[in-house]
Amino acid sequence: MSATISGNISCAVPIATHDRVVLGHGSGGKLSAALLKEHFLPHLHSHALRMLGDGAIVSAGRTQVVLSTDTFVVNPLEFPGGDIGVLAINGTVNDIAMMGATPAYLTAGFIIEEGLPMEVLDRIVASMARAATVAGVQVVAGDTKVVEHGKGDGLFINTTGLGLANSEFRPLPTSARAGDAVLVSGSIGVHGITILSAREGLDFQVDLASDTACLYPLVEVLRRATDDHVATLRDPTRGGVASTLNEIASASNVGIEIDEASLPVPTGVAGACEMLGLDPLYVANEGIFVAFVPEHLADKAVEAMRGHPLGREARRIGKVIDDHRGLVVMRTGLGGTRVVDMLPGDQLPRIC
Repeated sequence: MSATISGNISCAVPIATHDRVVLGHGSGGKLSAALLKEHFLPHLHSHALRMLGDGAIVSAGRTQVVLSTDTFVVNPLEFPGGDIGVLAINGTVNDIAMMGATPAYLTAGFIIEEGLPMEVLDRIVASMARAATVAGVQVVAGDTKVVEHGKGDGLFINTTGLGLANSEFRPLPTSARAGDAVLVSGSIGVHGITILSAREGLDFQVDLASDTACLYPLVEVLRRATDDHVATLRDPTRGGVASTLNEIASASNVGIEIDEASLPVPTGVAGACEMLGLDPLYVANEGIFVAFVPEHLADKAVEAMRGHPLGREARRIGKVIDDHRGLVVMRTGLGGTRVVDMLPGDQLPRIC
């Protein structure tokens, strides 16, 4: 959602109250934020939870670890470039990496719908095993439940991960500061448009495949290039880059300004979004991250990431500023400026 800036910024958008959960509550946008704020955080009293990061840094004896959990409900289960099993491994590994930790172990829980073909289950579990090997993690515990036909949509997977925290490298959603450069590690919107085309049987006349990947090696490249000086890391999955930037702006109480011309949106994604009336800034990603680094290290960081296969399209897309704190604005190709708000609901549900 956007609004043109004129004078003082004021872009409050009312959100209707709901007495029942709606699909938009899982969007990663304003409804998701309201669900957490109004129905979870008042009951679950935890400082780590209230940070709303990609994971929680907690102590286990004298060792600090990062815990993260995620549930995957993507439709369809298999798609170009991956499947629900690969997403489950990479998604949780990436959440741990975004907290500056080294992924080590995962648990996996499966809710299987009666009637799911065993050959499909075998393919998905096998791809999970391959993804875990690539990520350098082990699945060490798990659980399975089977529900009646029509009550599980094939397969849902939950993964919980444990990573070893690094005391020298602690990117947090609250740590962005004015003067930081905003970087993105790769192309925007590829995963979401791939899922949409597979789900609806659309042919955009381009070869699209999900960008799902283990991002930990690329985070290590960035960490070394900046000598651990990374303020914030987030992977823009549900809600896309726009929602992620809004969350960081709010958590750090800063303004963020991005440049439309610098956004790495592939031609196929841009064309599909234009055809369908979607905004690529809100389309889900599974193989990129957003990083906030000091301005003087930005060029070095981009150059280092571009030297890695996962970071070839890395670039600077904006900066952190003192103005309009809590808001994200974009300088458009026409020379104007508009607010990039969080969507109330979801452009495309069941994306991850």
